[in-house]
Amino acid sequence: MLEVNTIGLDLAKNVFQVHGGDASGSVLFRKKLRRDQVPGFFATQPTCTVAMEACAGGHYWAREIAKLGHAVRLIAPGYVKPFVKRQKNDADDAEAICEAAQRPTMRFVAAKSEEQQAAAMVFRVRDLVVRQRTQTINAIRGHLAEFGLVAAQGLFHVTKLVAAIEKDSTIPEAARPILFLLVEQLRSLDAEWPCLTARLPGAPERMRKPGD
Repeated sequence: MLEVNTIGLDLAKNVFQVHGGDASGSVLFRKKLRRDQVPGFFATQPTCTVAMEACAGGHYWAREIAKLGHAVRLIAPGYVKPFVKRQKNDADDAEAICEAAQRPTMRFVAAKSEEQQAAAMVFRVRDLVVRQRTQTINAIRGHLAEFGLVAAQGLFHVTKLVAAIEKDSTIPEAARPILFLLVEQLRSLDAEWPCLTARLPGAPERMRKPGD
């Protein structure tokens, strides 16, 4: 009886597709699994290589499946794409992942621990906050320019624009509540930024507040 050598797992929110192949690349099975069936399915499989794309949820499932004794391989999606033979669907994606993992020259992505993922999340969220802050400042500048109120670049001058929103009588009353929303959003982002920065290793010494 042929034994499964490699399983390609196409990740999804609810319904996963698996493709099992032996050492020669012959297809042994194709299955659909609900999310809650995935751990049980891999617990019953002989120890083998389980491959999946390094996408959302990939590192989580890599850790969970590795606990069951399997050798897990994460592949960058761009390296899987050339192996899709037919019209793209979940079953074909699982087959392509399986085939890609069996190539001797394939490059794999190291699975991250929970701690590594948490640290990376801080960086990504901090970058998001910085982008949102810049967008909010640009929105304030743009809207006030429509009423003839402009200011030079720099945080100090943004403060002048905020003061104009609060006190300048030339701003129409209908526009003021909307501008206040932007001001409150900017203040909230200003408060969040240092909290996220403080969570970065060594950040208090080497990180500076972003300009506008």
